[in-house]
Amino acid sequence: MPATVPDQPLAAARRRPRRAIAAWLLLCCAMVFVMVVLGGVTRLTHSGLSMVEWKPLTGWLPPLDAAEWQRTFEQYQHYPEFQQLNRHMSVTEFKGIFWLEFIHRVWGRTIGLVFLLPLLGFAFAGALDRTLLLRLGALFVLGGMQGVLGWYMVMSGLVDRPDVSAQRLAAHLGLAFLLYGYMLWIALGLLFAGDAPAASARLRGAAVAVFALVCVTVLSGALVAGTDAGYAYNTFPLMAGRLVPDHYLAMQPLGRNFFENIATVQFNHRVLALTSAALVLALCVAGRTVSARRLRYALYAFGAAALVQLSLGIATLLLVVPVALAAAHQAGGLLLVTAGVWVLFESFHGATHG
Repeated sequence: MPATVPDQPLAAARRRPRRAIAAWLLLCCAMVFVMVVLGGVTRLTHSGLSMVEWKPLTGWLPPLDAAEWQRTFEQYQHYPEFQQLNRHMSVTEFKGIFWLEFIHRVWGRTIGLVFLLPLLGFAFAGALDRTLLLRLGALFVLGGMQGVLGWYMVMSGLVDRPDVSAQRLAAHLGLAFLLYGYMLWIALGLLFAGDAPAASARLRGAAVAVFALVCVTVLSGALVAGTDAGYAYNTFPLMAGRLVPDHYLAMQPLGRNFFENIATVQFNHRVLALTSAALVLALCVAGRTVSARRLRYALYAFGAAALVQLSLGIATLLLVVPVALAAAHQAGGLLLVTAGVWVLFESFHGATHG
């Protein structure tokens, strides 16, 4: 009979690189989380259009003296945000909005380096199989696309109106969530992959459907942000005294309402948020008796995150979008997606009794 004891150190040695890779990916997830919140604060403080040039490879340093600050400020003065909203602004006031956008961009480039350099190290060390290397390569491409999409979004606010396109904002946020969720999924697979689904086919299907609705709700929230719809109808549950607001479908052609009409955008987000929160809680109730402990914990986290996020959203609306609370609401959306990814992973790949 072959001995089993000598195999244990070998198995442990094989697990160590997987854990190191997972820890690195979780660090990158945390950095993306910070990036999303920082991006929200940049938008809420109207700082995102302060940098009118995109220098992805060379833009690591801010203006270093008074002359450079003046040149940068003069560039900003040629664009709609200054000409229509900030003609009173001084160089000192300009610095206040410039720094947030600068930090946002530099943090994104830092994430790229923190991802790329260990990726190369793991690859040269032979710690990545072909499948994992392809997945990580796809993540790096997604990160590059996110940078390009971010500049494409900013460009929309440098033409006629001092506001970025709501659709481009939604695409930018959606890609950030996709990148984060995919990276988290890979990390969970390296840490906790089981040998059998931990949930029934019905529960797995319900989890997929509920998570998809949560993602749609997140994107609808980006449209609320992009149209500044949160500054209107600051009552709940009614909107200007009505369940369905006046002018819900007032724009022509009809499709414009779902992207540009403040009444439509906010009402849709409310309905989606309430529905998704209710279905998340229903999913938690349906899965309360599953035998897999990690899946139960993931469901509890999903339900708790849904309740917190719904509460943050209502409070943000009623208090007319204070920056700190609105940023917490954006962070709450990512926490909700985090819990949802965990639920999906455990449903499909978690150990049956783990």
